[in-house]
Amino acid sequence: MIITWFGQANFKIQGQNSTVVTDPFDKSFGLKMPRLASDIVTVSHDHKDHNNYKAVRGVTNDKPFIIENSGEYEVKNVFIQGIPSWHDNKEGAERGPNIIYRIDIDGVSITHLGDLGHVLANGQTGKLEGTDILMIPVGGTYTINAKQATEIIAQLEPRIVIPMHYNLKGLKIPKKIDPVSTFCKEFGACPTEELNKFKITKKDLPSGELKVVIMQP
Repeated sequence: MIITWFGQANFKIQGQNSTVVTDPFDKSFGLKMPRLASDIVTVSHDHKDHNNYKAVRGVTNDKPFIIENSGEYEVKNVFIQGIPSWHDNKEGAERGPNIIYRIDIDGVSITHLGDLGHVLANGQTGKLEGTDILMIPVGGTYTINAKQATEIIAQLEPRIVIPMHYNLKGLKIPKKIDPVSTFCKEFGACPTEELNKFKITKKDLPSGELKVVIMQP
């Protein structure tokens, strides 16, 4: 599969037979999101930098299948589980709910945490056990910060970590968030190379040391 990141929590996951787009954002946030085509679109919460699914067209003449609620879904041989969580550490009192998505595609299990605002509870970690690739917010302010992200990585023990939702040039949001370097310093190791696209198959998944992948939009 090929994974592409466009900023915030917006990824395109292109499998052998199906494509998933996560959290497409509105252009008013300063970042450029290209015209995307997808079979499935997941929305972690109803904020404009995550819910612009109308900007994504279908791969064929059909519209993409939109997932914006928790539950279990199977679409075009992709199994997706939406797990309830919160956008803050006060059970949604400040910023409302958030949905974590576990996406099983091409034999690889990808967990997209959306705008998670708290360390995972036992019930959530159980449902995410066996995650191969973890897409995790690290910028703080609106989501978990670098320290909390490091704790969640220890909870889930994924094979690959892809940081997201951190400060980028051109990003327009009311409050500043941390750059990815803050996470790298807290976590203790990050690659120097930033990838435009990340290609991975089940047989290529690392079996030993955890791998961090830094992407650029």
